[in-house]
Amino acid sequence: MKTTLIICEKPDAALHVAKALSENGEVKKLIKYDIPYFEVKNNSEKLIICSAIGHLYEVDVKGNEKRTEYPVWDFTWKPKHLVERGQKKQEKFIKAITELAKEADLFINACDYDIEGSLIGYMILKYACKGAHVKAKRMKFSTLTVKELREAYKNLMPTLDYPLINAGMCRHEIDWLYGINLSRALTESARKYSGKYSILSIGRVQGPTLKFIVEKEREIQTFVPKPYWVINSKIDINGEKFNVEYKLSKIEEKNIANKIVKECFKKEGEIINIQSKTYELPPPPPFDLTQLQLEAYRHFGFTPKQTLDIAEHLYLNALISYPRTSSQKLPSTIGYMEILNSLKENSQYKDAINELYNINELKPNEGEKTDPAHPAIYPTGIQPKEELSSREKKIYDLIVKRFIATFGDSCLKKSEKAIIKVNEHIFYLRGARILKPGWIKFYSPYLSLKESLLPPLSIGQKVFFDEVKAEEKYTQPPSRFNPTSLLKLMEEQSIGTKATRAEIIDILYKRGYIKDERITATPLSFKIIKLMLKYCSKIVSVEFTRELEEMMKKIEFGKEEREKVVLKAVNNLKPAIMELKNKEVEIGKELSEVIKQVKALDFTIKTPCPNCGSQLLIIKSKKTGKRFIGCSGLWIGKCRFSLPLPQKGKLSLLNKECPECGFQMIQVKIAGRKPMISCPKCFITNLNNKKLTITKAGN
Repeated sequence: MKTTLIICEKPDAALHVAKALSENGEVKKLIKYDIPYFEVKNNSEKLIICSAIGHLYEVDVKGNEKRTEYPVWDFTWKPKHLVERGQKKQEKFIKAITELAKEADLFINACDYDIEGSLIGYMILKYACKGAHVKAKRMKFSTLTVKELREAYKNLMPTLDYPLINAGMCRHEIDWLYGINLSRALTESARKYSGKYSILSIGRVQGPTLKFIVEKEREIQTFVPKPYWVINSKIDINGEKFNVEYKLSKIEEKNIANKIVKECFKKEGEIINIQSKTYELPPPPPFDLTQLQLEAYRHFGFTPKQTLDIAEHLYLNALISYPRTSSQKLPSTIGYMEILNSLKENSQYKDAINELYNINELKPNEGEKTDPAHPAIYPTGIQPKEELSSREKKIYDLIVKRFIATFGDSCLKKSEKAIIKVNEHIFYLRGARILKPGWIKFYSPYLSLKESLLPPLSIGQKVFFDEVKAEEKYTQPPSRFNPTSLLKLMEEQSIGTKATRAEIIDILYKRGYIKDERITATPLSFKIIKLMLKYCSKIVSVEFTRELEEMMKKIEFGKEEREKVVLKAVNNLKPAIMELKNKEVEIGKELSEVIKQVKALDFTIKTPCPNCGSQLLIIKSKKTGKRFIGCSGLWIGKCRFSLPLPQKGKLSLLNKECPECGFQMIQVKIAGRKPMISCPKCFITNLNNKKLTITKAGN
């Protein structure tokens, strides 16, 4: 009997493949080196389905140099457990696959069909399976449904997808060369100068991303607000009051604003024109990954990485299609009617789908973005076999309703505008009404349009200006990035990939370069960018990073050679690294000073001690290991003021004060939960008074 070894990316995927390809539904679960794998029969053929847990191999130095040495130019691919600590489980997976490969006649890469999945399978086949990549075949699928997996097995690609493999190798090799050399240069410079170790990193994508944030922070810090005035007005129509807009949204001189008020307040105006316009709002396109991340942040406050993790879990449970896609296309081959009929089994979506069937043609409204590997994100129609977590329910519901909405009719909306003249001044009275909701009712509650109904109006009608005021305002600084607006900018500027952008943002937080949900650049990020601009400006150049991205994209389509792209990247990196090496002492001094400053800021409360006015600090007790807020006067026996702090989660100090008492607010972030923002002082006061309802917490 012929034996085929099928390599999957994760254990959950392996189980789905095994169940789908078993000819009689029987799946034998076996264990080798504590690693589960599956055995099934398919047309007198024995299929062994095993899995990895992501990458089992990664780039590392070719020799045995110390981990502190740089520059490093010679690299090779090694088992992950030999490169990183704590990867013993990966070693067991490699041993198990190597043993299973010995009895196999045919090999198939069934990892996710993208750059990473192609690379994961290739490395396993080449190294763990001892050169089996040369004769291996490829399964291509976008969902883990039985139908699609059987179709993918029936229509195997005759060889591995080498353009994707080469693109993946190139990206990992370049990112490793940049990351290892630049990060070691910064870390070692600081360590050699101060004698203290702090992990510093910068990379090909990290650099320009951090530069965006620093430039935005500089704009905010140097922003000078300017005063302006707006006219707030209300008119009376048959005893009912309506807000009206002055023709200029901003008035830059106070005397002009006062003149308008004087000439319009308690005066009678006349409607000189009425305009109306009916227009259509087409249905939204289906989700690509970025748009899903943007919507999940807007409605649920999920970070891009949290959304991707949840979506991947839904995919591995066969509930949605592959989420790492940049496509906004839904080909008819996915079976619209079959999916909708399956979704109807859930009473939550039954009425909407029945209403959808009344539409003449079942055709989705597609967007412009495409992905050669996968369609847009869509629900498979399979009902969850287990209770979903609250977060999974939210993302699943969002994807299902977006999918249904793409098939809906356009929303028909009518806008109305009455133009009012009073003493040569022009005001606008605006209204809007929904004539036909169309797709919006399918997407509720994720979008709702408000109506502003106007009374019957006519040209020449008189209206009375009951209220006219000039309100002074100030121009506002540019808005800070949040994780999703930063991710969107990265996509627009073509840096990073749909699969890595969320991870890059997460790394910037971990390194202490940025903080808070409304992203603030720390002094350390300013220093890093300053040094990069001084010694190796290309590292933070969007143009250079984009150029490399475009070259790597060409590798995917067989239009560029991997070796050529890696060589170009190295040639640009070498002079920069040598410059950093020559300036180690100078760079180390600058970095050490700012690291010390940043660490001090992380533990220093801006609010003075309410007892004695001394500096308050975040202190960790040597005896109990617990953290609390204490007065610096404690060490000289001057003051023993203290406040408790939450013991779990990452704690950070915010640049905002409690509206009740003026104490500096804190944020506590526990993995998998929404950040909690609170006031330490009010919190303990409210506990003592048993008034928990007024604890300072919120967004």
